[in-house]
Amino acid sequence: MADRPFGFGPPGQPGDPDRKPDDQGPLGPLGDPDQFAAALRQFADLLSYRGGPVNWDLAKNVARHAIAAKGDPSVLGAQRAEVIEALRLADLWLGEVTTFPSGITKMEAWSQSEWLEATFPVWAKLCEPIAAKGVEAMSSMLDVDPAQLGEGVPEEIRTALGALGGGLGGLAGMLRQLGGAMIGGQTGTAVGELAGEVVGSTDIGLPLGPEGTAALLPSGVAAFGEGLSVDAGEVRLFLALREAAHHRLFAHVPWLRAHLLGAVEAYANGITVDIARLREAMPDVDVTNPEALREALAGEALFRPEDTPQQQAALARLETALALVEGWVATVVDAAASARLTHASALAEAVRRRRASGGPAERTFATLVGLELRPRRLREAAAIWEGLTSARGVDGRDALWAHPDLLPTAEDLESPSAFVHGEPELDMSLFEQNEGGGASGADEPPGGGAPGGGAPGGGEFPEGGDSSAGGETGPQS
Repeated sequence: MADRPFGFGPPGQPGDPDRKPDDQGPLGPLGDPDQFAAALRQFADLLSYRGGPVNWDLAKNVARHAIAAKGDPSVLGAQRAEVIEALRLADLWLGEVTTFPSGITKMEAWSQSEWLEATFPVWAKLCEPIAAKGVEAMSSMLDVDPAQLGEGVPEEIRTALGALGGGLGGLAGMLRQLGGAMIGGQTGTAVGELAGEVVGSTDIGLPLGPEGTAALLPSGVAAFGEGLSVDAGEVRLFLALREAAHHRLFAHVPWLRAHLLGAVEAYANGITVDIARLREAMPDVDVTNPEALREALAGEALFRPEDTPQQQAALARLETALALVEGWVATVVDAAASARLTHASALAEAVRRRRASGGPAERTFATLVGLELRPRRLREAAAIWEGLTSARGVDGRDALWAHPDLLPTAEDLESPSAFVHGEPELDMSLFEQNEGGGASGADEPPGGGAPGGGAPGGGEFPEGGDSSAGGETGPQS
């Protein structure tokens, strides 16, 4: 693509006349002086970024390019009407199977580009902690030995360094911003590819879009239905049920949004960057050709979780919360759809397979944040919510969302039947105090409920749960 930001297109080929692999000049591994000077000019706009360690402006631009390169037609009026009608009908059906009222204030049909614009602020928040660590690691790796700068360095390079703060300190600052641009570009590429796989604003289990805005992507809905031999309208309505169910839960459990995003951030804070691997992958860094560094950033071993109790607790909280959200959504959607949609069971199984395995772009994104944002033990979580519905009714089931201390723990997912039938009657006082206004605990810290958690129903999210129990996926190592 002609207007792709510098450094994020394909590298030069061996026969390119502008490429001089053997003529490095006085800058050594940094390349020919004239070529390096041209690179500095091309990077001038990137170096002017002052929004933090990671260039999120560039990240969004790269994501836009990735989406446009695959083709992203605008949503037609007829498609928009179909999506809005499906969301309205789905929200009506859900009113019969859950105590939570509608959480939708706006219904939309998005193109992939519109999904990017609506969700990118949350992606940036999720990626910021790890991306910032990557920038610092790269800036230290890319530090230049003073001996590499000889007397033949062009005057315009010295002038550019002076404008950046002078001398080698200025060059180090420039390389730090270059690292922020590279990680931003890599993240943007992954999010842009992910846009081609999502079907709505909530289908990875996190609240990515604006609060109260339910949306489906007609292109994603069509791609999901390919090969299922199910009517397109039925597929759309089933996915609308899932979208609307997520919004009911997030709207009326005020602590849940902060808990999920806080658990991701807590996990990210425990990630370290494998500098040794980065150095091994990039023995000779060429600033004029960042493609090799981009390949190194995509390596599965670049980000490593620390093996500490805090890190294990953060992972346990996140995996358990994601599983409980997904299990509750699956339960209420099944209750609403089973008697109305002919292929409800087949569509539910397709969603389970998709959530358990993910796609290529999602796995690419996982290498950037050090974590696959998918729940484990989906079937066990759904079994708990289904059992609670039978044993305590819809009111008793949904009352568990009144406070994080009431919800099942990771250990409870090991034995759903024991949790459903082995606990005393649920104390409804917390739910009754908040009836009509959602769950209590809106001012709780993102980490979850109060310590000690002796409430019936399983106690707080574990501070040291078993992060290795079951499931198909896990953190990147």
